Amino acid sequence: MNKLNRYLESTLLKPTMTEKEVDVLVREAIEEQVVGVCVPPFWVKKVKRDLQDQDIQLVTVIGFPFGYQDTATKAFETSVAIENGADELDLVWSQTAYHSGMNWPKIEIAKISKICHESDRSLKVIIETAYLNSEQIREACLICQDSGADFVKTSTGYATSGAKMEDIVLMRKTLSSQVGIKASGGIKSLDFALSLIQAGADRIGTSSAKQLMDAWRAAKT
Repeated sequence: MNKLNRYLESTLLKPTMTEKEVDVLVREAIEEQVVGVCVPPFWVKKVKRDLQDQDIQLVTVIGFPFGYQDTATKAFETSVAIENGADELDLVWSQTAYHSGMNWPKIEIAKISKICHESDRSLKVIIETAYLNSEQIREACLICQDSGADFVKTSTGYATSGAKMEDIVLMRKTLSSQVGIKASGGIKSLDFALSLIQAGADRIGTSSAKQLMDAWRAAKT
């Protein structure tokens, strides 16, 4: 396994977040050299300035947290986020369309994927596994893969549950090796993070990156 920091996306996505909290997030991300920092679109310009030439991906969310926005709105969000400096876009897919039996999620993901890839950006699609059974998780993964997603992500952190090891195992069995998996939602302990990586997660989205790194270092001494 690579060093733990190269799996971690340090994440701050909460209603009451402040500029001071964003500053702490960025400072700790630089200190730990995590693979990415995930912030709401409002903070993308600032964080881009603060990261400067650091080898850290700037991640933001699209259609967050429920995916209710129409595709044109999500496409606009994506384009603005890219213009503001985002390297990776975490798109909440259209849950309402999927659970209504529509083909629209595939169309929407393909449209957003095209925008991202034309600007050499990566697209992660959040399928919110808490609301899917095993067969639906498998189907959702294939929809994302066929539509051009670079990663499939488990959770927004706003559902009834977050990442689960059995879901990561299923996702890894379903997806091709070219499509990554981002586990997110409720990842606060080192043992859990390591178990998700062992199960097949390529990224760990967490608001506890600093604590995980402290625990990882302590375990190695």
